[in-house]
Amino acid sequence: MITVISPDYFKTIPWKNGLGSTTELAISSGGKLDDFAWRLSIATVDNNGVFSDFSGYQRDLVLIAGKGITLEHDGKSTDNLTKLLDVAHFDGGSKTVGTLSHGSIKDFNIMTKQGHYSAKVNTYTNKQVVTMPAQSELVFVYSLSSYCQVSQASLTTSVPTGSLARIDNDEHLSKHDISISGENMIVIELTKVT
Repeated sequence: MITVISPDYFKTIPWKNGLGSTTELAISSGGKLDDFAWRLSIATVDNNGVFSDFSGYQRDLVLIAGKGITLEHDGKSTDNLTKLLDVAHFDGGSKTVGTLSHGSIKDFNIMTKQGHYSAKVNTYTNKQVVTMPAQSELVFVYSLSSYCQVSQASLTTSVPTGSLARIDNDEHLSKHDISISGENMIVIELTKVT
């Protein structure tokens, strides 16, 4: 089943560390601010500083606006996000310090509870068609700058810029691959850990 979630249904919630707010696009059923199986959100980062502690979670952070940010994790490893749709993958329990390159940025954040869900995050800047395997459990598509299309079986849905498509695979559709076409888009596949 393909569902398009428009920005009208996104929620603004405070950061866990209280130093800002995030726009929650989608969260697992019954999920709360600090207890969820998975969550997708967008945040604006205006200042350098320590990220909220999300011990027990994996994080994928995608640069969607701005001139870049450097993420230092536990003083040991570094991610430099300098181009649109660059991705960092890190442990939410790490002490992560963000340093802005030239002014504020906006990021798309995917968090999954370790031992419950895993995330596979791919970004596409050029126009193309992406095929997800039929057995994909839960897929999300977010388009930054143009409409994208999502198709499965005989269903085709247009996803407006700034909206989120959610593709839930059910028994009826699970025999059909998912086709996604567009550009400047983020494709997220969430899988239950068994």
